[in-house]
Amino acid sequence: MSDEQNPGSRSTADSSQKSITITLNGVQQDFSVASSTLLLDLLREQARLTGAKRGCEMGNCGACTISLDGKSAYSCLVLASECDGRDVTTVEGLAEGDKLHPLQQAFIDKDAFQCGYCTPGQLMSLACLMETNETPDEDTIVKATSGNLCRCGAYRHIRDAALQVADAGRAKQQGD
Repeated sequence: MSDEQNPGSRSTADSSQKSITITLNGVQQDFSVASSTLLLDLLREQARLTGAKRGCEMGNCGACTISLDGKSAYSCLVLASECDGRDVTTVEGLAEGDKLHPLQQAFIDKDAFQCGYCTPGQLMSLACLMETNETPDEDTIVKATSGNLCRCGAYRHIRDAALQVADAGRAKQQGD
């Protein structure tokens, strides 16, 4: 399918290709990308990782949130070529085999998703937060997810899930 037939695709708009190497979900991978290829398109079309969603394409909805060198980023605003030599983690990289990440389990426990469209972005924003702050309070959680829209309005459940993980972190710290 050509770009004219698939208006959502941005990866082949520029014919000059560049080879890049990205550590993607802990595995070093090589890709060939056009200078205009968005990281979101590389993830979905070349790496076949569909967790990051195409939403607003303007960095307003958070559906495409990933971790870039440990910090949350909107993959719709990042050129793939800018990621050469960098570490990218998607929602697919949170679990360790069959063992869910604590946030993923908490989302299940607290029914923190309805349609699920925003879930990967919400999870990635929270995972990035908890990499630097294992025990965030509610205000910090709200601020960290403020760039992630949930059309279903599951915000309370999302906060409850994040607080469950933060409470477990506090309990662990007290037990040390």
